This record gives sequence, structure tokens and C-alpha cells, in this order.
Amino acid sequence: MTDHHSINFTTLAYLAQGSPRQQEVYRVLNELKICTTLQAYHPLLVGTIPLDIDLPESDLDMICEVHDLQAFQELVIHTYGQMEQFRSHQREVGGIMRFVANFTYNGWPIEIFAQAIPAYEQNGYRHMIVEHRILQVIGTEGKREIRELKQNGLKTEPAFAKWLNLDGDPYSALLAMYDWSDEKLRQLVTLQKQSS
Repeated sequence: MTDHHSINFTTLAYLAQGSPRQQEVYRVLNELKICTTLQAYHPLLVGTIPLDIDLPESDLDMICEVHDLQAFQELVIHTYGQMEQFRSHQREVGGIMRFVANFTYNGWPIEIFAQAIPAYEQNGYRHMIVEHRILQVIGTEGKREIRELKQNGLKTEPAFAKWLNLDGDPYSALLAMYDWSDEKLRQLVTLQKQSS
């Protein structure tokens, strides 16, 4: 495995050196003290903003590892319940309970997602790491094309799947690539470039 850890996504420091939007996100998350408030739950920012392929309406996705959802829900409601458009719910998906809270802060839509799985093992984080590695291989042009697919209405994983010509469920297809070597990823991308 070569350079796919060139950005340390486990802290927010990389945002401070990123694009103007990433720098703004860094300020927003610090103002909200999200990482401090949720520190015990190992919060990670995932999604399109860390990858710099976000659209104006993209939200800030914080994922957490939580084993006591009730206590977590109380903490989140106590801390952020007064925020604009705040709403939250718990539900079971695939036999695992999850808690989701959404609110808006200074025009930014924010989502806090929690389940009893380490954050770096959750699908949201794994998708992001795979997408980061793909972006490193496909370069600026590929990145622009992915963003275009998103502007035309595709969600992130379906946009990557379409660009890479992957069959089946885009979420599963990208997850399956999490353990691929850089070489195998490069081969797939090279095939795509030749066929397009």
C-alpha cells in the first residue's frame, strides 16, 4: 500500500490547509466544538468535503462509534438540539441500531451518525478512503468528471461507479475495493481511460 494515507482523515488538521471551502468547514466544526464534544466517540468527518468533490448543498457528515445510543442521543440533543432544523431519530438497519441527528449551522447542513462500530470501519469512512485513492489515480480531469456527474444529480458512490463502469450496487462495489492494492486500482482506472 503506498500513498493512500497521505491525508490523515482521522483529524481535521488537513482541512485547515485545504480549499477555501475546506478551510471554512474547519472553522465551522471548531465553532461547533464537534470533535471536542464527541471526542469519546472518535468522530470522523466523511463524505465529499474531505475529498474536495462537494457541491454547494453537500452536508458535513460526522460519524461516531457509540455503544450507548441513549446517552449519546441525550448529549447531542443537549448540545445541538437548539440548532436550526434540528431533528434526530434511532432506527435499526441490517440488525444494527443507529442514531442520526441533522441540523443546520450558518447555512451548513450537518449530520451526526452513530452506530456500535468503530468509525474507521464504518461504510462511510471506507467509501471515502476508496474514493480518495481513486481520485489520486484519476487526477484532476477525473475529479472534474466525477464532480460533473454529481452536479447532474448522481450521489457520490453512484458517480464513482459510473465513471469506473462498475456493475451492480455502487455502494457494495466500492466497499469491495477497500482492500485492493494501489496497483489493482490503477489497472481498473487505466482500463476505464482506454475504453472511454
